[in-house]
Amino acid sequence: MSVNQRKKRLGKKESYEYMTRLGWDVTYQKEEDVYPYMKYEGIKINDWNAWDDPFRMTMESYWKLQAEKDKKLYSIIDAFAQNNGQKNISDARYVNALKIFLQAVTPVEHKVVSGFSNVARNFKGEGATVACQMQAIDELRHYQTQVHTISHYNKYFDGFSEYTTLVNRMWYLSVPKSFSDDVATAGPFEFMVAVGFSFEFVLTSLLFVPFMSGAAYNGDMATVTFGFSAQSDESRHMTLGLQAVKFMLEQDPDNVPIVQEWMDKWLWRGYRLLSIVSAMMDYMLPNSPTSWSEAVSLYIEQNAMALYSDLERYGIEKPIKMLEKIVAEKEHYSHQVWKTLYVHGNAEAFHTWMPDEEKMNWLSEKYPNTFDKYYRPVFEEYKKREAAGERYYSTTLPALCQTCQLPLLFTEVQNGNETVYSHASTEFEGDKYHFCSDECKGIFEREPQKFVQSWLPVYQIFQGNCGGATIPEVLKWYKVEDGVDNMDYVGSPDEAMWNKLKNIKG
Repeated sequence: MSVNQRKKRLGKKESYEYMTRLGWDVTYQKEEDVYPYMKYEGIKINDWNAWDDPFRMTMESYWKLQAEKDKKLYSIIDAFAQNNGQKNISDARYVNALKIFLQAVTPVEHKVVSGFSNVARNFKGEGATVACQMQAIDELRHYQTQVHTISHYNKYFDGFSEYTTLVNRMWYLSVPKSFSDDVATAGPFEFMVAVGFSFEFVLTSLLFVPFMSGAAYNGDMATVTFGFSAQSDESRHMTLGLQAVKFMLEQDPDNVPIVQEWMDKWLWRGYRLLSIVSAMMDYMLPNSPTSWSEAVSLYIEQNAMALYSDLERYGIEKPIKMLEKIVAEKEHYSHQVWKTLYVHGNAEAFHTWMPDEEKMNWLSEKYPNTFDKYYRPVFEEYKKREAAGERYYSTTLPALCQTCQLPLLFTEVQNGNETVYSHASTEFEGDKYHFCSDECKGIFEREPQKFVQSWLPVYQIFQGNCGGATIPEVLKWYKVEDGVDNMDYVGSPDEAMWNKLKNIKG
């Protein structure tokens, strides 16, 4: 009697490869026509089969996992709404941190959906394509859950409903928009370094952890939940970004200088993008769990530089000069950003204020070398003006950096003086361009044809392209109600609603 020999069961790796390596060789079309961006950036890929997928997740398991996470998330959001969770936050000032998140972070999440979909279409390797398509779906889910969670606050507080208009018009939101536009106009390999590596692997913790821990410290458990739900995807995102960089570096030694340039560029661009997070951490949270300086020490000085060290065996070098600039700025960064936001508060879609004595003492403790020496005297003067009914608003518009589009507000150390404003400039085709730092200037000089097209809101206002020449006309174009949405927190509709909510029992 013969016994048919049983076929050997496929292992997980082999099974995954059969379920995801579904591509085909190009026959009746030219390969460069089907994959037009494979040689666009100078990256050389010799073997796409060398791409390794550490998670080896199939679409079937992906949908099951995400459906279970959504089920838990939306049940918590529903419970938060039914129990009037908005009354449990520490103070209505905290709501302004959510406004910043919705205006500046959520649109970036939506932008990279199309970015990862584009990369998935233009990568030749099926393994990389599947991984990028999953991340595109992840980012769409993050965008949706953020909007759904924060929409509850829109029922009670002003300043949330027009975020899709604001991101394309509001002056301070040109910073995240320019970052997104720079990413979107990059080739697929640079996109993977920009988002998959520099942002997801290096900087995402510097963004999400402060926001979510800040939400927890201020009683906003719905935001904490959507944050952790998103962060549970980040392990895959971080791994994908690191895998993409290592894959490029291992494929050909000619790729090393190209990847080095991208890593340095996007570390700096991401760091400048997170300037608004520094102000949120130190000033906008009634209860602050950690300072910007502490976060930079942990997530950039330690974690990011350890990652550069790990890649040194491929020929990648640490950006020492850039790191020194970041370390020098961490004692000043948040204070200078908040001061700028405060003095231009009459043209913003959130409220600003001067910190009370308790918060100033906290800032003195966290920044013993700089806050009392440089910033407390200025802020106390602003508080005196407020008390006298003469809140200070700037009557001028600041010059903007051509690359990151932040105002030229940062200082640097020169001959022992920490108060010298950082300013660089260069010329291109007969025109002069200005920058907040040598790093932004260097990025411009490598791709001037891209950055000369930057839509700089201050200059557009002066040209009359933003509704008119006066502040009321510009605010109307922003869809911000003059004198209501854009003033100090004291006396604002948010404060009135908060006092009303606190007095409602049950």
